[in-house]
Amino acid sequence: MRFGQQLRSSLIKDWYYYYISYDELKKRLRTDFEHTPAIHAGKSKKKGWSEEDEQSFVNRLEEELDKVFTFQKVKSQEIVRRIKSSEKEVNDVISRTASAQSDDRLRSNQPTEEEFMLLEEDLSDIIADVHDLAKFTQLNYTGFQKIIKKHDKMTHWHLKPVFAARLNARPFFKDDYDETVVKLSRLYDQVRTRGNPTKGDSSAGGKQQNFVRQTTKYWVHPDNITELKLIILKHLPVLVFNPSKEFDKKDSAITSIYYDNTDTWELYEGRLKKSEGAEAIRLRWYGGMDSDTIFVERKTHREDWTGEKSVKARFSLKEKNVNAFLRGEMTTAQAFEKMRREGKKGEKEINDLEQLAKEIQFRVLDRDLVPVCRSFYNRTAFQLPGDARVRISLDTELTMVREDNLDGRQRAGKNWRRMDIGIDWPFNQLPAQDAERFPYGVLEVKIQTAAGQEPPEWIRELTSSHLVEAVPKFSKFIHGCATLFPDRIDLLPFWFPQMDADIRKPVTHGFGIERPGQSTDTSTSIDVDDDTDDEVAGDDDERTLRAHEEDDENVHRLRAARDALEQHEQERRMADVNGGDGPNVLDEEERMEAKPIASIDDDYPLYDSEDEEEALAEAKRIGGWRYQWKLVQTYASIAGDKLLYTLKLATPFPKPTQIPVREGRFGLPSADKVQQKRFKAPKGKKIHVPVRVEPKVSFAAERTFLSWLEFSIILGSIAATLLNFGDDISMASAWAFTAVALVALFYSMGVFLWRVDRIKKKRAVSYHDKWGPSFLCLGLVIAVGISFGYRFKYGGEGGLKGDLKG
Repeated sequence: MRFGQQLRSSLIKDWYYYYISYDELKKRLRTDFEHTPAIHAGKSKKKGWSEEDEQSFVNRLEEELDKVFTFQKVKSQEIVRRIKSSEKEVNDVISRTASAQSDDRLRSNQPTEEEFMLLEEDLSDIIADVHDLAKFTQLNYTGFQKIIKKHDKMTHWHLKPVFAARLNARPFFKDDYDETVVKLSRLYDQVRTRGNPTKGDSSAGGKQQNFVRQTTKYWVHPDNITELKLIILKHLPVLVFNPSKEFDKKDSAITSIYYDNTDTWELYEGRLKKSEGAEAIRLRWYGGMDSDTIFVERKTHREDWTGEKSVKARFSLKEKNVNAFLRGEMTTAQAFEKMRREGKKGEKEINDLEQLAKEIQFRVLDRDLVPVCRSFYNRTAFQLPGDARVRISLDTELTMVREDNLDGRQRAGKNWRRMDIGIDWPFNQLPAQDAERFPYGVLEVKIQTAAGQEPPEWIRELTSSHLVEAVPKFSKFIHGCATLFPDRIDLLPFWFPQMDADIRKPVTHGFGIERPGQSTDTSTSIDVDDDTDDEVAGDDDERTLRAHEEDDENVHRLRAARDALEQHEQERRMADVNGGDGPNVLDEEERMEAKPIASIDDDYPLYDSEDEEEALAEAKRIGGWRYQWKLVQTYASIAGDKLLYTLKLATPFPKPTQIPVREGRFGLPSADKVQQKRFKAPKGKKIHVPVRVEPKVSFAAERTFLSWLEFSIILGSIAATLLNFGDDISMASAWAFTAVALVALFYSMGVFLWRVDRIKKKRAVSYHDKWGPSFLCLGLVIAVGISFGYRFKYGGEGGLKGDLKG
């Protein structure tokens, strides 16, 4: 969708005249065309963009910037005032509730349910205003960026560097609304719980040393971050570690330093492959660089078949002792001496922590682990205090930074972390190759539920909405190493190809921020093109100009059309509920599942880590018998696939009925427009696809081999019987059965060894044997045919010898 169209469809009607006049600014860029006399009607001659045109355009752009900045500032102040007013009302109601509960004489003054409902409705209205203002800011900032880009491209006058300074002077786009979210969360939680909010320990894990959670991860586009926070705070309060302290941005900062061996990258590969017992060792602190408490953590991966759960264990050190501890100059007994002396923890707990410290210290020294990657982000956590059953965290401004001393640069030196940066995101002082600024927020949903218990309904709606993109097993450590060390790491995570895709999706109707008494389906979470189709010359410019003039004259008609569209979609939804398309209509995913496979070799359609062309090119470079063998394998595979495909087409079996294509609805594309794509790893690299391997997989491969072995033994026994107790005709049959048994035996052994090797390496390949059983049946038919053929040809009990003597 073009941005102009997207802007018109997403703007808030009451704020229409405060948005950037994008179409008018585009029209001003069309003044570089001068019309010729009437005798040349329909033609135009291009006129150069003058300094006067540039000044006029810049003045108009400044006016638009002032308009947007002023409105955003006024609206922000209005929201602040409304929050303060609501805070007074909420405090008054809560105090009356507390007084009525403590003194029976004041029960008549206890707030009614209607008062709480009015307060909740008022707060919901403020939340909707914050949401609308965030969308307003995002749309206008995108509009300024696009019109400047269009100006520079069409006029060849470079305005972007100059106007960037003017944008920074009016930073309407820099409000992150974090403080507003925290205040609204506290007020809404008090009203929602009717003055009895959940209380408990809100510590950041200081009393939790070993904790297990079921975690799912999602990416969130920056356009949807504020909306997502506002939705979550209606169900879970923002977790504030120190409620008595004023909000400070740096309190949400979390920094981690990950360690690995820069020669083997064993921790990286272990975590990427999810090997049993794979570890990650990191040092973490909360807040700024002046934080004195450093948490030393170890995350250990456990396979499900072991009956254990992956666990994270940690202990704390003073910052001044970290270097000495990692070098082995400080013993674990010295590290926990003060803790024992103070007696705040039990002896058993201290012994467990000391054992953990010994294991981490030994691993760092034994495996020569050094700092390789830093991750920084600001975290907003949502959780009931003291109740970890549901915890949601949203990490924004995620940045990975190199911490190594490779390439001849001393980044961390002999220290455990580099000291030239802190929490001053976006770390503009760093060279481009030292920092990877992640483009999305990372949402983690951590749930502890009893067996068979479903997560809350609102969480299921949230995780299936347009606001998030599921990325299972996403790891900041893995992503940071893969992006920051492209020349040293060849095995990439499976989500790497997804980085080039736009994760924004069509709006999920009926889900999102709704103003009390009103439902809106508009959102900016859709793809926005760069308006390249508008940048044409000649006659197209005149038609575009006239189209924009018509748009300006028909603003009210546009609004009416939008209202009619919303009503029409509502009617279609009601038609669906009433069975308009029949009770068994398939949804989009089912239709995609029912689509015929494009080609026969698409049995692993998402990722292609094994680049056969690259392997063939490597074999060709080496030459010799290896290249010839690889060439034979390639042609044999192609010929086999073509033969099997031809046999499938020639098989006189009924073919499935083609499902008719369903029209796109509610912003979703039709089934025939949904594309399937195979991702290939960059040249010289491989994409690791997660493969779950349990002991029963190896046992299944072994059972399959034993079945083949048993069958081969049976055929061999039949052959031996015919050979020892039969005539000459039986000897021919015995040789045929012996050949089939030997082929089956050696074939099954080769397949078994190949499967064991692939299972051990967790390779994402097709383990299905599509040739072996078919050729075995063919061999049996040939063997039996030989036996019957000789018997019918020579006949008699004497066999060949009897016939010859006769």
